[in-house]
Amino acid sequence: MKNNVLFLLTLVSMLSFYSHAQRGVRIAYIDTEYILENVPEYQEAIAQLEDKAQKWKNEIQSKLKAVEQKRNDLSNEKALLTKELIDEREEDITFEENEILDYQQKRFGPNGDLFIQKKQLMQPIQDQIFAAVQDMAESRKYDFILDKSSDAVMLFSAKRFDVSDQVLRSITRTSKRKQASTKAERKEAEQEELVPEINEDLEAREKALEEKKAARESAVEKRRAEILAAREAKKQEAEARRQKVLEEREKAKQAKLDARNKTTKVVEEAEETNKPNQATDSGAGETKTKAQLVEENRQKKLAERAARKKALDDRKKKILEERQKAKDSINNNN
Repeated sequence: MKNNVLFLLTLVSMLSFYSHAQRGVRIAYIDTEYILENVPEYQEAIAQLEDKAQKWKNEIQSKLKAVEQKRNDLSNEKALLTKELIDEREEDITFEENEILDYQQKRFGPNGDLFIQKKQLMQPIQDQIFAAVQDMAESRKYDFILDKSSDAVMLFSAKRFDVSDQVLRSITRTSKRKQASTKAERKEAEQEELVPEINEDLEAREKALEEKKAARESAVEKRRAEILAAREAKKQEAEARRQKVLEEREKAKQAKLDARNKTTKVVEEAEETNKPNQATDSGAGETKTKAQLVEENRQKKLAERAARKKALDDRKKKILEERQKAKDSINNNN
């Protein structure tokens, strides 16, 4: 912990010193675990080592089961054995258990076979990573290259400063160069291994372009939000107009029904009014001829028909007026 604090304090002091220099401090970092996970040779060796470790585990489990079985057998046979035989067998079982523990420590202990072989596997790739980092720092003029997988605490690390993929490509190119069998393959690997020199002006332009791109994307997103908000407002306004038209139609429909009911009521009242006249006519029927009665009935039907026609015309005129009002209202709203 004290070493980490000293490291961070030293780093901050150096950053403060370099901040006043003409060129800005160039910092990058790598993730060793990520690089190891993407090196095929290392992954194959780790897989083989894990298979070997699994075999050791199975062997230890088998021996432990055998010892446990002996202990159960002794427990079941104690009633038939003498004390000397019981002590002797318990001593044998304890000796076998200690042997298993020693074997387990030999394979999986702090200095066991698994730890040593894993260290042997990691050492070459760690040397390659260190060499690639040194070359990159020298050619690209980095001031600091940190390891994200180390004990140093990195509370935040921007992805743009991660050069793990570049280190990984450098290791892959080096591996290809070593495995090249022909002159053409070696030449191609050497060309791939070249690291371009840093161009600070180009980086500054690229950074400015990225900032402009981010500002443009932000403006586009803002404009898109405004368009969506305006579209939603228009949609709500159209829905309100539609609801108003439906209400007006419902009112017109109800007015039409009321007018129809009123007309029916007028006709019924007219029929009620004509009934006494019919009774009077029947009382004086003796003095009227048949032709006169027919004519009276015809005139009566004509009068009723005219009354119904007038009521229908009035109702039709009222409906047309209401429709025109609704149409004018919609036009005014638009």
